[in-house]
Amino acid sequence: MTFDLGHHGDAEVGAGLIDLAVNVRHEPMPAWLSAPILESLSQLRAYPDDREAVAAVARRHRRSEKEVLLTAGAAQAFVLLAHFKKPEHAVVVHPQFTEPEAALRNAGHDVDRVLLRAEDGFRLDARLVPEDADLVFVGNPTNPTSVLHPASEIAELARPGRVLVVDEAFADTTFRDGVPGEPESLAERDDLPGLVVLRSLTKTWGLAGLRIGYLLGPARLLARLAACRPLWAVSTPALAAAIACASPTAIAAEREIAARVAAERDHLLRRLARVPNLTVAGSPAGAFVTVRLPEAEKIRLELRERGWAVRRGDTFPGLGPDWLRIAVRDTAITDAFVAALTDVIEERS
Repeated sequence: MTFDLGHHGDAEVGAGLIDLAVNVRHEPMPAWLSAPILESLSQLRAYPDDREAVAAVARRHRRSEKEVLLTAGAAQAFVLLAHFKKPEHAVVVHPQFTEPEAALRNAGHDVDRVLLRAEDGFRLDARLVPEDADLVFVGNPTNPTSVLHPASEIAELARPGRVLVVDEAFADTTFRDGVPGEPESLAERDDLPGLVVLRSLTKTWGLAGLRIGYLLGPARLLARLAACRPLWAVSTPALAAAIACASPTAIAAEREIAARVAAERDHLLRRLARVPNLTVAGSPAGAFVTVRLPEAEKIRLELRERGWAVRRGDTFPGLGPDWLRIAVRDTAITDAFVAALTDVIEERS
């Protein structure tokens, strides 16, 4: 089956539609973040200097500054990882964000897919990854399924001679068993061979247009990736955002957001449980859920006619046309959306 790996949620959004297709928070930017970004605009005549931002990110994750590489968003990180070496056996664990596989294929590499199964709750089993894989990508929590894999299971994938890339773009607002604080994150682990953790500031802080993310990993490996990166790859405003988002103020705010997202997600799940013929993928832990229902593609199009944008699932390897991804929003939006979804389903039955 052929998948459109270049399709992303922003393609679903249009004028007049309520956006449940893109996993970016819609709340206003807090002053502690907007102020330094605005102030940085007075410094644009100078080339960007990333040293302060690197130091801030390193402090946040208790890493050496040599173990931090700033990038123009996660997408640039995937391209760097695809170009810094020629893997003998690249593996992407699906379903997950399609950009890692797209970057590998665009760089001329063959890619094997490990497909997690719906009947297993899309949970990772490290034994499924071939032993000879020397470059492995896995998401945690995984986009689109919102499943949060145990850190211990992901750690089983690390070994000498392998680069293990863990996409933690949504990790900062995960929440499990009533406890926020990035459960199952490997961001501070410097003892696992070849481990590279990818983080993004796009999702939680609504900075998709600013393009800022970073990699955490072995110093020698990141130095090789840095050699592939363009000069001044991260803009001055993006660096200001990185510094602000690594602060104690930002971390405390993330914990509050994680608790709020968990409550709003639980509300969405309770409402979806009443929708006929609908199944939720796995045990969602992020700011989105993926659902399976008959004729999902036709339902998606009818929802658009009623003003709602949701993410189609047929572009994700391991899913298909009967799947949709829905972003978690506030309870009022959720209630209105589920009412519209229920109406569409009942009218089609």
